[in-house]
Amino acid sequence: MGAQWKAKHREVAANAKGKIMGKLAKEIQIAAKSGADPDSNSRLRLAIDQAKKASMTRETLERAIRKGAGLDGDAVQYTAVTYEGFAPHQVPLIVECLTDNVNRTVAQVRVLFRKGQLGASGSVAWDFNHVGLIEATPVNPDADRDEAAIEAGAQDVEAGEEEGSSLFITDPTDLDAVQKALPEQGFTVTSAKIGYTPKNPVSAASLSPEALEEVEAFLAAIDDNDDVQNVYVGLTD
Repeated sequence: MGAQWKAKHREVAANAKGKIMGKLAKEIQIAAKSGADPDSNSRLRLAIDQAKKASMTRETLERAIRKGAGLDGDAVQYTAVTYEGFAPHQVPLIVECLTDNVNRTVAQVRVLFRKGQLGASGSVAWDFNHVGLIEATPVNPDADRDEAAIEAGAQDVEAGEEEGSSLFITDPTDLDAVQKALPEQGFTVTSAKIGYTPKNPVSAASLSPEALEEVEAFLAAIDDNDDVQNVYVGLTD
């Protein structure tokens, strides 16, 4: 749960795919502001890869790139905003948003944090590492992920969110290079992004079932907000 918390049973929600596509389109638009050519824009290249893996249509993908790059005279005006604070029971989290109305977003975030604690900038970030996060699955089940991490230049590797996957952790500046190197080590990259990992996560086992349910309900409400792109939580199994 430490790298990027994923809402429980999120896939079963009827509108989950639409929300995921909306977030991917936003990321493409923001990335494309620095250039519409993925060969010279690594952030855009990563965003396109993510969108393709999520089965975004070519038409939607190209429209997002053109809108972000301002090629149709209508450049996107999203602002990246990061919030820090605590879920119930002092579970730390960092929430990344992309919004076209900061006042609206901050008002919504304040409401969402009523059952937690919204902190000032830097109040929680010190307890997280700013890193590159690459989720990958082995082509061969016997592939050695530790060896692959060393050879590809990752700093660390741990079990991924999906069954059988691995999470390769890199220095932010090495994200693109490690992502390109992993296929040579027998791993298929399924996602790659800059994010956070907790330094001192709260153990889920230390919480009562009722407390854990309260934390998960809080996180689900945060994740469900349309302006929220990523939620990083200091919670471990």
